[in-house]
Amino acid sequence: MKNLKFIKPFFVEELDEKLTSGKFIFYPLVKGHATSIGNSLRRTLLSSLPGTAIVNVSIEGVEHEFTTISGVYEDVMTIILNLKKIIFKVDDESNDFEEKLKISLSGPQKITAASFGLPEGVKIINPEAPIATISSDINFNMTATIKKGIGYVSAKDNKVHSENQLGVIPIDSLFTPVVNVAYQVEKKIGNKEELTMEITTNGALLAKEALATAAKILVEHFNVVSELSQQTPNVEFVSERKPEAHNYFLDLEIEQLDLSVRLFNSLKRAGINTVADLVKLSEREVVKLKSLGRKSFQELKDKFVEYGLEFNDCLKEALHNSDEEEKETN
Repeated sequence: MKNLKFIKPFFVEELDEKLTSGKFIFYPLVKGHATSIGNSLRRTLLSSLPGTAIVNVSIEGVEHEFTTISGVYEDVMTIILNLKKIIFKVDDESNDFEEKLKISLSGPQKITAASFGLPEGVKIINPEAPIATISSDINFNMTATIKKGIGYVSAKDNKVHSENQLGVIPIDSLFTPVVNVAYQVEKKIGNKEELTMEITTNGALLAKEALATAAKILVEHFNVVSELSQQTPNVEFVSERKPEAHNYFLDLEIEQLDLSVRLFNSLKRAGINTVADLVKLSEREVVKLKSLGRKSFQELKDKFVEYGLEFNDCLKEALHNSDEEEKETN
């Protein structure tokens, strides 16, 4: 049976300084695949990634959530809402992880997420998150249970962790570390598609890690299906020939490359408007471009390296020839 061959897409990422938000680009993809891949990854990112959250809380002197605490400005319901906003990162990889975190303070003072005593391997991403305000000279004692989970779990379902103990209040838990996922499919030349995914996490997981984890989850599920039959063709990813391997960048307007004025004007005067126009030039044509000297060639080279690409042979040879010409001139 013949092998099925697909062009291996290349991958580009743009991350923010904290690495919790990023844009990821896949290209080229076969027509129709971008939507399938984007939708599958988005659903998995939002619903299936593990995280850590508070599942129940007990406050000294409090039997249920529909009450107030003497000497505390916030009522119990407000305190619970604040607890839901605390973001945890845990190094322990076991699924049955559970830890009880305690706060024991005297007022008056503000209570924040940083007030929790944390064991080794547990970190709070937003320690400044407010919990409550002790407005008088009282002792405030609270214990919160954190566990690992997936997606959203209601307070009703979290009752199983409290074992019906009086004063242990179950709360809603949002475990997923992914805050937002959006994807866009753009049609490209040659009946190809480009998939752009934008991912934002809550800081407990890097955007890149979230995407990789979602992909692994999908791969494991698809592996089960692929093993149903041995009578299937082998699937092979092949790299495109130059310059087709760089189709994504071929579509870029030269205005998007942030070139120097001299280089930009030289290319424009030569009728070069896109990267595709540039790589189509022969060696002789590149060398003859007006005002395009050694420094301009080097700038082009640096720009391609910035995008993880290489020059085509014609540009490499032209750069070498330009060097030789300068030596002869000197």
